[in-house]
Amino acid sequence: MTYVLHGEKGSGSFSSEAALTLAGADFRIVELDFSINEQLGDKHRRVNPTGKVPALELPSGEIVTESAAILLTIAEHHPDAELLPPERSAARASAYRWIVFLSSEIYPMVEIVDYPARFLPETGTEALREAARGRMRERFLMMEKNAAGPWMLETGFSAVDIYAANIASFFIGDGWRREHCPKIDAILRGVSQHPAIALVWQKHFGHDVG
Repeated sequence: MTYVLHGEKGSGSFSSEAALTLAGADFRIVELDFSINEQLGDKHRRVNPTGKVPALELPSGEIVTESAAILLTIAEHHPDAELLPPERSAARASAYRWIVFLSSEIYPMVEIVDYPARFLPETGTEALREAARGRMRERFLMMEKNAAGPWMLETGFSAVDIYAANIASFFIGDGWRREHCPKIDAILRGVSQHPAIALVWQKHFGHDVG
């Protein structure tokens, strides 16, 4: 019963690999080289037509794309890993809320910051990039206000923290995060140093967060 994770180091693939590791799942990784746009090739587009990562092939052969959907699928398939709070609890609803919030309100800004020319002529790209980064910071301030500490949910560590740490590592700036979102910064540090997934973090990002 082996999963196949299609991804790249230092990307949104971290959250999926961390969740699989925490679940004790049997999986292998297909590493893509973004420096040569391997993700845009025909082979990967047969896995995910958008040309993005991560994508997870289930043991059944079904392909799941979108980090939020992958996290929820892993949590559902491996309930003993306790990646989410108990079913039908208020905390479970809150977990769904923040995973979808990260997916819909923050993660789309990453593509704009990375590839602004996809959305505007080159003359306007820097302004667009800064606007997207500003939106990410605004949305993380909302999460900061609602974070229970030391993790996002009062019930403790969950897939929400993995996903939040992954996205918070992108583009909003270490100094800004520490000054304005100390709870989110603590979540990021906690995930990077989590005993079960610290090596996964180091593989993707090269170091933990002190």
